[in-house]
Amino acid sequence: MADRNPLENKLVVLVGGSGFVGRHVAQDLLDRGVRLRIAARNPDAARKLKPLANLGQLQLARCDVKKPESLRACLRGADAVVYLVGTFGSDAKELQAEGARIAAEEAARVGAGSFVYLSSMAADEDSEGRYASTKAEGERLVLEAFPKATVLRPSVIFGEDDAFINMFANLVSMMPALPVFGPDAKLQPVWVDDVAEAVGAALADPASRGGKTYELAGPDVTTMMELHEAIAEGQGRTRSFIPVPDALSGIFAALPGTPMSSDQWNMLKAGSVASGKLPGIEKLGVTPRPLSLFLDRWMTRFRKHGRFTIEKA
Repeated sequence: MADRNPLENKLVVLVGGSGFVGRHVAQDLLDRGVRLRIAARNPDAARKLKPLANLGQLQLARCDVKKPESLRACLRGADAVVYLVGTFGSDAKELQAEGARIAAEEAARVGAGSFVYLSSMAADEDSEGRYASTKAEGERLVLEAFPKATVLRPSVIFGEDDAFINMFANLVSMMPALPVFGPDAKLQPVWVDDVAEAVGAALADPASRGGKTYELAGPDVTTMMELHEAIAEGQGRTRSFIPVPDALSGIFAALPGTPMSSDQWNMLKAGSVASGKLPGIEKLGVTPRPLSLFLDRWMTRFRKHGRFTIEKA
């Protein structure tokens, strides 16, 4: 009889597992019965996961992926590895490419059965943007070191505790008029728990899913303007949205100290929609759920009177 839970009691290491996506991936894997080691620069950020784990099921380890000896120590004994590290900072090559290569080489050396690299739908080694080019470089280096690795390319990832929807929700709640950068840019947002399930599915079946690249996208395509309008509607607020021309957006992103970098602007302008040239999230056995399923409920806390706001007929 086939093993119905191939990950049960296996040691899975989440590199960069204390962040937004990592915490959700951790919850999915704990539910699958793995022994989980979260390796992160700030592992204390993952302590809130302790109550979700059985005794001895969760281990926190301090890890600096810029230091090969630190990374290798954290991967000791691993049956599977997930590399989640990402940054828009100047050290993107060190973190997203070189660190991923070292992790994949060490995973192969210790005999891990599966490896997942969380990339981005923007990944493009010819891109002028540092984030997109180093994500693509990371994909290549990982597959060279661990040919049966699975690469996952998500679109914009949303969740109740994300830094994307919540950033715009805060701005909408405070400002009667709001500029919208890249108003026509198309996104295909994917729910963080669907991404987490996709990671678990890839780890559980490296024989059929290893060596492949998947695009993780939600079921709906939306524009930045439509997203702002939906957030305002969910808050029950009337707002004026001002589309910002691309030329002005580029100048704004290039200025020091602004909340959007040139890398982020270039990614936004390019959009984040599945190409259809690669297998999608459904091929991992995941049925993605749309942002519209959650948005109204998540916007409750941003309404003027919270749950006591009178709903319009």
